[in-house]
Amino acid sequence: MTRWLTRPSTWLDILILLTLLFPAWLANLGFLRALRLWTLVNSEVFWDTVGRRYDETRVEEVTRAVVALVTFVFVITGFVYTYFRGTEGGPQTYVDSLYFTVTSLTTTGYGDITLPGTAGQLVSIAIMVSGITLFVRLAQALFRPNKVRFRCPTCALLRHDPDAVHCKACGETLNIPNDEP
Repeated sequence: MTRWLTRPSTWLDILILLTLLFPAWLANLGFLRALRLWTLVNSEVFWDTVGRRYDETRVEEVTRAVVALVTFVFVITGFVYTYFRGTEGGPQTYVDSLYFTVTSLTTTGYGDITLPGTAGQLVSIAIMVSGITLFVRLAQALFRPNKVRFRCPTCALLRHDPDAVHCKACGETLNIPNDEP
């Protein structure tokens, strides 16, 4: 029980629960619950039990990139909906907030929904910059050459070509296990 209370995610869950119970006194931060999806997929327990079922590094990288993008979209959509709903020219519904987030994320920005004031402009800029970064990360995960995870005993380089005999960083002879008989 003590270990559970010392985890930051537990305190974040308690804070979010309080904002859901008392939205009149605290800002409604319930949209942050989507971060639990991100923490789940980035936990080693998930990959040790479910994710590494096929022992495919590429699947793990692509899954992490997609989950980061999806989590970002829903957290930002919730933020935009919570703080800018009902403002002049701003989103009126959750779908409007999702639409604004996706158009800003892709830097399309049709202009039919805008966030008011300097704060709205700064949020829009943050969405655009973060969106480009997340799309580049997803593209890297999809198109980067396949590597295997094997820690070099000398220099600790973690990713190597599947057929590597020597570490590219230090030249150490590697003994990468494979599934072939």
